[in-house]
Amino acid sequence: MESSRLYVGNLKYGVTSEQLSELFAGYGEVKYAKVIEGKGFGFVEMGNSSEAENAMNALNGQEFAGRTLKIDEAKPRERKRNPRFSRREY
Repeated sequence: MESSRLYVGNLKYGVTSEQLSELFAGYGEVKYAKVIEGKGFGFVEMGNSSEAENAMNALNGQEFAGRTLKIDEAKPRERKRNPRFSRREY
């Protein structure tokens, strides 16, 4: 695993960033935890990639707040291109 950032999916909508941080704190230093409100997912950044991998292996597929967690390495956000301003080649 290259990154210490994790994607956490299938969260119950009522879960808070603090609850997510507490859940992952048992696996190492939590630098950042953020639940995207109304979307059912969030992101956690651990202290290093080893801690992130341990947390992912331990928590992926486990039940939290009545839902089965889906955890994966977070991918970099891709920029969306606006087709109106894209260069066209003829």
